[in-house]
Formats: sequence, structure tokens, C-alpha cells
Amino acid sequence: MPLKQTGRADAITEIDRFEGGVGWIAYPEETMQRASHALAVPSADDEDAEADVWVIDPVDGDGVDELLAELGTVTGVVVLMDRHARDAEAVADRHDVPIYVPSYVDPEIDAPTQPITGSLPGTDFELVRTVDWPIWDEAALYDGETLVVGDLVGTVDYFLTGREHVGVHPMLRIAPPSPLTDFTPDRILTGHGDGIMQAAARDLEYAADGARRRAPKAWLNSLSSMLS
Repeated sequence: MPLKQTGRADAITEIDRFEGGVGWIAYPEETMQRASHALAVPSADDEDAEADVWVIDPVDGDGVDELLAELGTVTGVVVLMDRHARDAEAVADRHDVPIYVPSYVDPEIDAPTQPITGSLPGTDFELVRTVDWPIWDEAALYDGETLVVGDLVGTVDYFLTGREHVGVHPMLRIAPPSPLTDFTPDRILTGHGDGIMQAAARDLEYAADGARRRAPKAWLNSLSSMLS
């Protein structure tokens, strides 16, 4: 399988459907399994209006707009980390909405962006800084039920080892970011792979507690996944 595919996908595969949103993978055959999500938040201005839809780290493809239309009206596109510019500009342009980025993240998008701090505007989603490295800045969105991350944790093979259902990114295993222990979500929406829709808090705790101990096996598994 290719590590990563480019261009607009001919079709998308839906994942992670729940009352407050949905996810999709544009290229299910690629090794990286880049996942995108949309969160539907009741409009703060009009309770009878369509939900406000926030599109997170999108990879574009045929069917994306139809999927978003099912949820409501697109309000903004959010990029959670410096490597996840993906197709944010194309989706934002099509829906004529801003691109929002955490104030400490620079995804190098060739378009104006809106810096955000504290929380996602008009929502209960808190913005949490999860990685603060010279070569890596990342944030998560968390409202007490749903945790949305970029690369902090993932569910694809190169993130996992042993009995893990979700795993800490291989590069973060030696020193797992401390915010990991602050999250007790009902579900996890990750930037790589299908989300965890049941027992998410338990699975995240298991991943964080054993991340360093299981690192050597995870690295070998990650290398094997990338080379296969």
C-alpha cells in the first residue's frame, strides 16, 4: 500500500458516526490512514437553525460536501497541528469560511488564518495544547465527552502494539505528553485511523500508562508497518 496518496479522492469512506459528528477517510488503502472529522454544534444564535459544522484536519474527496450538508452549515475549518494543513484551504474556500488554527500552531497554509485560544468559538470544546516541541506543535479539542486529536494518539497499525486499541504516537512514547492523563473521553477521534467509540477513557489510560514500557515493541511494529 502507498504510504500517502495525493490529489482529490474519487470517494470517501465514512467512519466515527455519532450524534455530534462524523469522520471520513479519503484514501482507505494508504498506510497513513489519514482521518478527517466534522463536529456539529447547535447554533448559539438560533436554536431552530441548522447546526454549526466545524471541519477538522480535512482530506478532501468526492462526497465530503454531501456528508457535511447532512450535519448543518459549515462554520469553519480547524487545523490542529503544524503538519495537518492537508486540504483545509480547498474546503474553506469552497464553503467561504475561515481557517482556524491554535495561536501556537503554524501549518504553513498559503491563506489567511484565524488564531484561536481557550476554546473553539461558540462551542464547549476546550483547546488543549498537547505537544510543544521545536519541530512539533499540536492541540486537541475536548468537551468532556469527545476528544479530537491530530497525531497525539492513533489507531492504525504503526501507532499500536500488544493489546492497545489506541496508541501514543511512536515519537512521543518515551515522554508521553502530560495532558494525556487529563482526558477521560467517551470517544476519541484521531487523525489517523478509525476512532474509539466505546470504552475510550479506559483505552486511553492503558495507552498512556504503558506507552514508554511498550515503546521498543511499538517502534519495531511501526517500522514493519511502514515497510510492508
